[in-house]
Amino acid sequence: MAVEPSPPTDLAAAPAPGRGGAVAVALGILASRLVGLLRGRAFAHYFGVGAHVDVLNMAMRAPNFLQNLLGEGTLSAAFIPIYSRLLHEGRREEAGRFAGAIFGLLAATAGTLALLGVALAEPITSVLALGFKVTEGDSGVDRFELTVRAVRIIFPMTAFLVLSAWALGVLNSHRRFFLAYFAPVVWNMAIIGALVWAGGFRPGSGGPLSLADLDRLLFAACWGALAGGILQFAVQLPLVVRLMRGFRLSASPRVPGVSEALAAFGPVLAGRGVVQLAGYLDVFLAGFLGAGAVGALGFAQTLYMLPISLFGMSVAAAELPELARLRQEPGAAGELLARVKRSLRQMAFLNVPTFVGYLAFGFLLVGTLYRTGSFGVEDNWLVYLVLCGYTLGLLATTSSRLLQNTFYALGDTKAPARIAAARVAVSAVLGWALMEILDRYSVSSLVGMEPAGKALRLGAVGLALASGVGAWLELFLLRKALAARVSGSFLPGKEMVRMTGLALAAAGPAALLWWLLPPFHVILRAGAVVGIYAVLYLGLARLVLPEDLGFWIGRFGRRLRR
Repeated sequence: MAVEPSPPTDLAAAPAPGRGGAVAVALGILASRLVGLLRGRAFAHYFGVGAHVDVLNMAMRAPNFLQNLLGEGTLSAAFIPIYSRLLHEGRREEAGRFAGAIFGLLAATAGTLALLGVALAEPITSVLALGFKVTEGDSGVDRFELTVRAVRIIFPMTAFLVLSAWALGVLNSHRRFFLAYFAPVVWNMAIIGALVWAGGFRPGSGGPLSLADLDRLLFAACWGALAGGILQFAVQLPLVVRLMRGFRLSASPRVPGVSEALAAFGPVLAGRGVVQLAGYLDVFLAGFLGAGAVGALGFAQTLYMLPISLFGMSVAAAELPELARLRQEPGAAGELLARVKRSLRQMAFLNVPTFVGYLAFGFLLVGTLYRTGSFGVEDNWLVYLVLCGYTLGLLATTSSRLLQNTFYALGDTKAPARIAAARVAVSAVLGWALMEILDRYSVSSLVGMEPAGKALRLGAVGLALASGVGAWLELFLLRKALAARVSGSFLPGKEMVRMTGLALAAAGPAALLWWLLPPFHVILRAGAVVGIYAVLYLGLARLVLPEDLGFWIGRFGRRLRR
């Protein structure tokens, strides 16, 4: 039966969420994602859109799949609510013992899976990169064999990334958000450092690298990823140790709270497995396409995930402990609903202009970030078009993340899993169909340029479009299911329409500036265009949406003054 809340009628009356936490998460993620963009630029510089960057993206999928399956998403639902509740009730010693038991169980599971990954690299690759095996030799590079060798190097990284997610859960529950989301900076830096050490810096185009050089750079990046995974866990340990009391390493399910966490773990694991399958689906299908399709998806996803992490995950992660505590308080349905609606507005305030900006200025951004070395104009067009496909689902994806966490806070882990399964099914069927249709056309024929040596095709764009459709389906189903649990309106539809209008009004002058500016340094040109766009949007928002602007500007300002 639905709970009948009495939510505040305006934003100002709504209870304030963990805004400082959201900003701390955003700052940590910002640092991590900016360095992630540098890592993407390094990939573009040395590999371009081609077979070796396909291999690198595919090889990292297997350990990342397990990390996300056992790590942050699952821990968010099965560990953080229980650990946060124990802390809230003043049972810090019990919380420490509970965290120690979960750590032991995770370490044993992830360590075993990491060793199995090394031993079974070839059959794992046969499943994950079946397309590479089917199209073996089409690009002149044995992508399948290279992926097997890369997986053997990278897979042990899984165990350390899972333990890093456990540390994130502890720190989030203690409201220490920044370090956990900043820690991936060292992972990215380790990969960049390994590439520069192995290949040096090649100014300009530098001419094509030999296959032997590309192989050497590929494996250097893999070893850098392994070292970075170890460092990412290590940098969080000192603060975790200082915060915890009563920590006792074990793997016993008899520790108070562990059985409850394990009961939630199964459905959440199934749900996260479906979500991760959705994220892997595009790459799996792209493996059946020509060389460069997997790499194009990877370059576009780096940009696509930036706003999701900064403006979506930051708010959702900071809200989960607060929503979990609200669940324990009687008559708090109205406050919970108000928090969800307010958080969705906070996400949309910066995601809406990102949505408009990616569609309008994505080609310029892709060129600014990646146009170097082996990454040329044809690569630029393909990655931009893929980014447009993903961007169509941007607002739905960020909103869905918060609604999933709301279900977890309410103790319902099954509904998000069922809905995610529907998303995967729709994305798979539609993605295969669009991929087959669009792969008949080349990038050069679409944009009217002379064919280049790579002959890149548009199949990857179809996969991105299908992903966007699946994201909107998931949001619709989550909204419907949540409305059955908590009555009331929580999606800020009217506010999002106004935000879209402001973004379009700001994009017009910025686009005119882009057209009028003479060709000069690409970074300065992009900075001018994006800078004008951002200033105009924020300036208009100050007049029309002052509360939403105040959330981000005010909290960033207060945090910087500390």
